[in-house]
Amino acid sequence: MSATTITSRRAVTTTTLTGQPQVFSVSKSSSHTVSKNAVPEITLVEGLGVAGDCHAGKTVQHQAQQQKNPAGNNLRQVHLVPIESLREVSAKSKLAKSLSAGEIGENITTEGVELASLPRGTELHFVNGASKAVVVLTGVREPGPGINKVRPGLQQHFLIRNGNQTKRLAGVMGIVKNGGVVKPGMRIDLVRPTSTESLPVI
Repeated sequence: MSATTITSRRAVTTTTLTGQPQVFSVSKSSSHTVSKNAVPEITLVEGLGVAGDCHAGKTVQHQAQQQKNPAGNNLRQVHLVPIESLREVSAKSKLAKSLSAGEIGENITTEGVELASLPRGTELHFVNGASKAVVVLTGVREPGPGINKVRPGLQQHFLIRNGNQTKRLAGVMGIVKNGGVVKPGMRIDLVRPTSTESLPVI
């Protein structure tokens, strides 16, 4: 059953693939490596990203994008990937060892929600008692060739083509609206915008 309430003209929806969405794992890295290290918790900093992570900052931090637009707004402060996507890719690519959380560079691995299907501007509220960190979704991650450094030939498995449509399984990007601590097991509430604009590829 879905549970939906209306808050400030927005619908807070907890309908998911497996029930209540939650945080499966959190990761970060201070250096620009493809994979990030799983940690007990991360701290989100408003307008910047994950404290101590190489992609935190108000302006573009992604190395390839820095070369094109170094002063541009950082729309990739936080990278989120559903654990279901990692399991799907592991299965279809017949990997000897399944992909683990953080291995393709995400900060937050979620469970129970198909992130890429959410509208642009959706807020993810990470609830822990009175604390509530908030990430606003900005786009879908384009799986770049760096993923092949994790496992050779892996990039192609993060793209599912069906005619003119392409589904990307490498997760989504967001910016931090409210700071706070995020750790495994926390509940995620989805606050959808009034707009239904799809997430762009960034």
